[in-house]
Amino acid sequence: MAHDKDAVRKILAIAKKEGRNALTAPEGKLVCDAYGISVPGEGVARSPTGAVELASKMGYPVVLKIVSPDILHKTEAGGVLVGVNSAADVERGYLTIVENAKKYNANAQIVGVQVQQMIGGGQEVIIGAVTDPSFGKLVAFGLGGVLVEVLKDVTFRMAPATYDDALSMLDGIAAADVLKGVRGADPANREALAGMIQRVSELVSDFPEISELDLNPVFASKDGAIAADVRIVIDDSPQPEKYRPSQEEIVRQMNRIMRPDTVAVIGASAEDGKIGNSVMKNLINGGYQGKIYPIHPKADEIMGMTAYKSVLDVPGDVDVAVFAIPAKFVAQALEEVGKKGIPGAVLIPSGFAETGNVEGQEEIVAIARKHNIRLMGPNIYGFYYTPKNLCATFCTPYDVKGKAALSSQSGGIGMAIIGFSRSAKMGVSAIVGLGNKSDIDEDDLLTFFEQDDNTEIIAQHCEDLKDGRSFAEVARRVSKKKPVVVLKAGRTSLGARAASSHTGALAGNDKIYEDVFKQAGVIRARSLRDLLEFARGIPKLPTPTGENVVIITGAGGSGVLLSDACVDNGLSLMTMPDDLDAAFRKFIPPFGAAGNPVDITGGEPPSTYKNTIKLGLEDPRIHAIILGYWHTIITPPMVFAKLVVEVKEEMRAKGIEKPIVASLAGDVQVEEAAEYLYEHGVPAYAYSTEIPVAVLGAKYKWARGAGKI
Repeated sequence: MAHDKDAVRKILAIAKKEGRNALTAPEGKLVCDAYGISVPGEGVARSPTGAVELASKMGYPVVLKIVSPDILHKTEAGGVLVGVNSAADVERGYLTIVENAKKYNANAQIVGVQVQQMIGGGQEVIIGAVTDPSFGKLVAFGLGGVLVEVLKDVTFRMAPATYDDALSMLDGIAAADVLKGVRGADPANREALAGMIQRVSELVSDFPEISELDLNPVFASKDGAIAADVRIVIDDSPQPEKYRPSQEEIVRQMNRIMRPDTVAVIGASAEDGKIGNSVMKNLINGGYQGKIYPIHPKADEIMGMTAYKSVLDVPGDVDVAVFAIPAKFVAQALEEVGKKGIPGAVLIPSGFAETGNVEGQEEIVAIARKHNIRLMGPNIYGFYYTPKNLCATFCTPYDVKGKAALSSQSGGIGMAIIGFSRSAKMGVSAIVGLGNKSDIDEDDLLTFFEQDDNTEIIAQHCEDLKDGRSFAEVARRVSKKKPVVVLKAGRTSLGARAASSHTGALAGNDKIYEDVFKQAGVIRARSLRDLLEFARGIPKLPTPTGENVVIITGAGGSGVLLSDACVDNGLSLMTMPDDLDAAFRKFIPPFGAAGNPVDITGGEPPSTYKNTIKLGLEDPRIHAIILGYWHTIITPPMVFAKLVVEVKEEMRAKGIEKPIVASLAGDVQVEEAAEYLYEHGVPAYAYSTEIPVAVLGAKYKWARGAGKI
């Protein structure tokens, strides 16, 4: 149905004219009516007699609520009476709550008393909206009562939310089963609830001045959903504009920064130990084939190359300038970069906002905006782009080429990425430091890597998102094409935010990140190791075509742990059909166990592993396989590894490819076997049942979010 925006506009205009920061309950009802949000019948009485007349027309019992623009929390003020059953009780109730309101706030303007139909039955839920500094308008859903107030069992989505988003919210809380009906209770009407969530999200998107909104409680029954109470908080102060170039402009400038043909090093030095010296060495020794222009106010030549006093003296175009000078000189040099028309500046120097020098950072951002320069940093280690042999950094060089692009907000995490990538032989396309994120941030990188043919997966570490809404919108698009993995640091609760609504108070920082990432199709890593393993492992696995996962193991104990890991990672262990169960039993001893996990026992020869794995790959009902290997002399680790690869390649030749991961338990020889398997497309881990399943689970999360299964 069409929404009556004019009706809402008029109500908000009155509140604004009167200088109020909240709507009265009757005004809230009118707003809900305008957007098709079901609320009980009600009226405003200005005398005890008027209250009785309204109650008699509605029928008893009724609810009485104080109406005052100065009293937002009516219950605290003693301004609510529930279940009023007679005319005499209505008359007394009117006088009581008016008296209570005056005691609560002697200066409050009392408009009257709202008389409302008493709604009961069904499950109490809360539907609300809040304005987040990073993500903007969010819609929220949770069960009412103690589950929301104490357990914070609530879920969020960015507004406006689609109907499918709204449906997913009903399943996104821990107590989701309560809505399906428990202990003989009727299930709640999912369509009515999802529709109400969607309409609330549209309302707050259409009217940015609605900063917080509560429908609490909403009574959800098998027949529908109706909001018993409405609270709307307004804030007319304009939101600061966030700088966001067009997608085309981002791609154009990021291509020149990340894939430059010419690099100027501002602060280049011939002196060992200087950052400008390390940058020059990395560019030269890393094999970069483009032009390098050292910039130094006094030197004529650095490392055999002509030095220039300023970028303005460099002949021809320059794609990117790498800054290796103290913070106090950056602004002046950046002005010259702007006059030269250089599209990107990589700001290695620290000494800006991270040290309290906010003004200094704002100054360089203003210069960059004036000249249309994109800034990477400041306070970063630089970046690597391996297809160009480009090491624009003062850290160790990196030269293992591959298809994973990684970024970090922290220099220390950047070095961990480099070390792991080298140790695990994980080829990368890029490693990027973002530091203070004065300008270029995660969504700029996503936009670049989306169209970068050298990148298949994007993994990002961040401590915050400067513009969470922009990130989510870009990630939702990019994740349909390439997996996006994010490690969000700072998962511990920052405490309830100062808010005028229940929804606002429930908007814990990390829960919002969790739910918006899910909405955007982002794979969330819980640890640095997860981020790195996902970046390494996800591209190795073919995309599954269905949800049925089968465990084949030589050790019952591993099978139990692998099963637990499947539950933890949202994987569906296949219920084994009788005919498939019988087929597996042909290959395993009588004391083994078919079903799922398939336990072939530890004393079996290589042929048992080979036959069961082959059966698992051949049967179209099985979509992914988890292998649990137990080290025995009968089937040594490398024998196991080679037969797995042999069967995998044999099936691939027949056009059959399925995700396979492996957990290897045994002596140190399993390490070599795991490495061999990884090199041949099977993510395998010695001494861990959790990591291989987590990698498979991450692949499934991406495939589901991208609509592949």
